Amino acid sequence: MTTPEVSPSPSEGAFSIDVEHFDSPDAQRLRAAQRLEIDRAYGGDTEPGEKPTAESIAVFFLARDEDGTPLGCGGLRIVQDGITEIKRMYVRPESRGVGVAAALLRRLEEAALDLGSPALVLETGNEQKRAIGFYEREGFGRIANFGPYVGVPTSICYSKVL
Repeated sequence: MTTPEVSPSPSEGAFSIDVEHFDSPDAQRLRAAQRLEIDRAYGGDTEPGEKPTAESIAVFFLARDEDGTPLGCGGLRIVQDGITEIKRMYVRPESRGVGVAAALLRRLEEAALDLGSPALVLETGNEQKRAIGFYEREGFGRIANFGPYVGVPTSICYSKVL
């Protein structure tokens, strides 16, 4: 699965979003950076349930700038009834605010539709205020915690019908 280049306004620079193997070196570095941010916010790894793996992720994307520098990532895991869960959505702090996250989300939505998914779901943490605001602005609605997030007080879950 490939996608055409996604270009924000000229003042923001251009970037591309393409399929990437979940375990590629750049994907691993971005996921490690995300893990450090989350661990700092919560005092350690608090993720409930099974961690995503190359085998459990249906598709994974990386955003890169014109020089090939990784800016962000995100993937989809198929959960109950063909619904897809966004996993490891992350944009480097220095790349935030220029449209990378929104473009990654659009690509994830397209990929979910390609997979036949009727909806996207996701979990974020209660300390991740920017993520909460982002997903709400992007049309996601709060839902009851699902799967491994049921009963986890720091988890906030969202859904968006496609």
